[in-house]
Amino acid sequence: MTLTAAQCQRYARHLTLPEFGAVAQEKLLSSSVLLIGAGGLGSPLALYLAAAGVGRIGIMDFDAVDLSNLQRQIAHRTQDIGTPKARSAKRAINDLNPEVVVDVYEEGITSANALEIVAKYDVVIDGTDNFPTRYLVGDACVMLGKVNIYGSIYRFEGQATVFDGRKLPDGSRAGPCYRCLYPEPPSPGEVPSCSEGGVLGVLPGIIAMVQATEAIKALTGMGKPLTGRLMRYDALNMQFRELKIRRDKACPVCGDHPTITQLIDYDQFCGLGRSQTEEAPAAEMNAPTYEKLREAGTDHLLLDVREGYELSICQIEGNTHIPLGELPARLGELAAWKVRLVVCQCKSGRRSMKALDTLKKHGFTKVVNLEGGILAWGEHTGDPNIAAY
Repeated sequence: MTLTAAQCQRYARHLTLPEFGAVAQEKLLSSSVLLIGAGGLGSPLALYLAAAGVGRIGIMDFDAVDLSNLQRQIAHRTQDIGTPKARSAKRAINDLNPEVVVDVYEEGITSANALEIVAKYDVVIDGTDNFPTRYLVGDACVMLGKVNIYGSIYRFEGQATVFDGRKLPDGSRAGPCYRCLYPEPPSPGEVPSCSEGGVLGVLPGIIAMVQATEAIKALTGMGKPLTGRLMRYDALNMQFRELKIRRDKACPVCGDHPTITQLIDYDQFCGLGRSQTEEAPAAEMNAPTYEKLREAGTDHLLLDVREGYELSICQIEGNTHIPLGELPARLGELAAWKVRLVVCQCKSGRRSMKALDTLKKHGFTKVVNLEGGILAWGEHTGDPNIAAY
């Protein structure tokens, strides 16, 4: 393709770079990127990739914009609250660069749709914050021979790398995959999400800029990619570190003799698919079941393990509040409930799963976790006082 006069003006600073020039710009304009998530990482990614001139951007996100997103998710505005994030991000992209074609997927990526959607794009960028999706995206990219640009953020720290699923002439993969870095998922609730652990608002921007840079390099063939290297960033101390990642020849997905050749049930793989009828250390009760329990007047203790400031946003009536970090030291306050029903609750069900484990380890015999936390409760009951945050 030949750049138009308007494109030459728009991308003039790229064209001035001897290492970039018109050839690289034309490659960007004819390329495509799929963003998994339009949140903290996806927002700056969408804007910078659109500004750089990536010709087609797919945005996959099933969530809607809420007020708590605006501290870091810079593609969305206050007037976008309640709008699907994928749609809001499309508006932001087209405001910045109307020439970019934007594909909107107002859904989550699943084992059923991943291969079909991922196959349409040159590069995939993972901006999610949950392990089932990370394993799913990683496996799908290996199976389709795609470049998967990974990033994650938590509190004041972030990391990024490039998982290159393309095959080399000898049949091996160009680089390690997500499973080479994390062969096994952590236990459910072990790693809090950003909504539970918090995140410095500027941190996603820094990690997303690394991901965007790697995407541009992958699409144009410029520079040395982060393949085989994990970049870690500590915002509090302003330090960057680099760790080596080696491809595991015995990896079940990208190894020399793969044993996983089709997508699996990733919730189950990550320990999140447990049935309520199974006997398991982490028994869960969903919102409808808990509503019936309350309506029946069943004797129980609702233990809210969120932080104090979260109670000021919303809470379920009748709760007993002990923040998760204080629970081991305050178990004596719950002694009367050691053989009676305790329902643990937090924002989304992850921290309360940890609370459940703590109580069971100390001899509490009737403990369940409120599945999905207070957000699931509010969605089920329609209580206007339960605000998403």
